Amino acid sequence: MLRLLLVFFVVFAQPAGAELQAPVQSLEPGMVNPGYHEHPDWFKQSFLDIRDDVAEAAAADRRLMLYFYQDGCPYCKKLLETNFALRDVVSRTRGHLDVIAINMWGDREVTGLAGETTTEKQFAADLKVMFTPTLVFLDEQGKVVLRLNGYYPPHKFTAVVDYVGQRKERETSFRDYWAALAPEPAKGVLHQDPSYLKPPYRLSQRASGKPLLVLFEQKDCAHCDELHGDILARKESAALLRDFDVVLLDMWSDTPLQTPAGADTTAANWSRQLGIQYAPTMVMFDADGREVFRTEAYLKSFHVQSALDYVLSGAYDRQPSFQRFIQARAAALEEQGIHVDLME
Repeated sequence: MLRLLLVFFVVFAQPAGAELQAPVQSLEPGMVNPGYHEHPDWFKQSFLDIRDDVAEAAAADRRLMLYFYQDGCPYCKKLLETNFALRDVVSRTRGHLDVIAINMWGDREVTGLAGETTTEKQFAADLKVMFTPTLVFLDEQGKVVLRLNGYYPPHKFTAVVDYVGQRKERETSFRDYWAALAPEPAKGVLHQDPSYLKPPYRLSQRASGKPLLVLFEQKDCAHCDELHGDILARKESAALLRDFDVVLLDMWSDTPLQTPAGADTTAANWSRQLGIQYAPTMVMFDADGREVFRTEAYLKSFHVQSALDYVLSGAYDRQPSFQRFIQARAAALEEQGIHVDLME
């Protein structure tokens, strides 16, 4: 009974958004832990001499973020697959920080800030890492600017990145910075529309003769909210969408579907096969099921509408440069008296 009570206390005493540390099973050489999650290729490949990493970040006018993780941690997975699936989050993080992943149970050699030689797991223990993910942000001297013990959703995580990257700790505490900023969180929903195709998604069996627009999104995505709440809701966008078959998919879901090529798969597997990394991503196929264009960045209304028009008009066959197409489109609209504001 005492053991049961102790387990109950330890599990339920951890903060929200954190995975309690747990013993890791040893694996045979060459085997991959089934709970392992691939890290983004833009994470720094480090020799784990933290002094050198701090100095290299400072020389590039960035700071260092130590990301302590463990295999099988659901909140680490959420950080990688939710936050780092958003181009704005990635852009801000890469602009302000060098990121190094450290396995809190790992045996790789680490050289600490005092020059001591240790291992990943001992380094984590020395820093009293109790939860994953734990994110430690270091300044140019290797001092801790901020520490996150657990997962922060994208709107709060970007505030942390900006706070650290812009050296705001010299002016105010993060608590006061966050209170003054107070950004709105994402709505946490997929914005399905009655006009979109409904399951079962047999995309190779469409008979409309229209091109296909597949929206790969996720629920925790402020830019997806903006795309549907503003950009696609505009009358110019709506007129273009009427000439597409539109499918909205959660890029991480197990929703079954048949691709335009006739392969049976899931939304998550298909997005992985297509190399979808960011939400929202718009992938467009012609009436025969051939991918002809995609957008995978934060775009305002003119560029979104131009991408739709680029496919609908068949211009992708005649003009391989999308930039030249939008320049000509903008000029044509201006001649009609329609002013083009690229950032509106």
